[in-house]
Amino acid sequence: MIKIKPETFGFLKQVQANNNREWFQENKSLYLSAKENVESFAEDIINSFRKLNPKISPELTGKKSVMRIYRDVRFSKDKAPYKTNFGISIPTGPKGVHGPGYFIQLQPNQSFVAGGMWMPDAEHLKLIRQEIDYNADQLIKILQQQSFKNIFKEGLQQTDKLKTTPKSYDATHPNIELLKLKSFTVSSGFTDKDLQSADAVERIVSSLKEIMPLNDFLQEAISTQ
Repeated sequence: MIKIKPETFGFLKQVQANNNREWFQENKSLYLSAKENVESFAEDIINSFRKLNPKISPELTGKKSVMRIYRDVRFSKDKAPYKTNFGISIPTGPKGVHGPGYFIQLQPNQSFVAGGMWMPDAEHLKLIRQEIDYNADQLIKILQQQSFKNIFKEGLQQTDKLKTTPKSYDATHPNIELLKLKSFTVSSGFTDKDLQSADAVERIVSSLKEIMPLNDFLQEAISTQ
């Protein structure tokens, strides 16, 4: 199995220290080598995970899953032109349709695996809350699975959350804290050493597997007609 090379993290550290176009162009060979390593890593992850999750498109490749390193700085105060990480996106829905998915960030000392649905639009958020209202026991069962909790110790992220009660729901609702959420995501960190080990792909795929029931719950909610 492919693993992340020390040189890949070394390149990202250099980008962080030299985030300008002149340095990047002079060291583009380092970028291309690191990108190739990440694409091969992503390819192994996708091929292994696809055996567990047939919803992953057969057309998705490691190369297609790796996100651009170039930042869109048009509306940002931070004009640094390059990301200091590599992102791997593994969607399970149709292209261009916002739905639950899987994400891997590779960054020195800040790598993680994540999944779920971040900031769904108003209609999808309404449907997810409706599904929680009707079927919270299923979601709670997913979140309380010991294998899930072993990896995603903090459960659903609480950063995107209403301070007040969502419209149409009572403050005394038994699952009001779940209904207040505006995003439904989980994440788990990986060390640089983890990602440079021989079982890196296996460990990441095991984490992605634990996200599957959550993503299935969210997909079922937004697919309700």
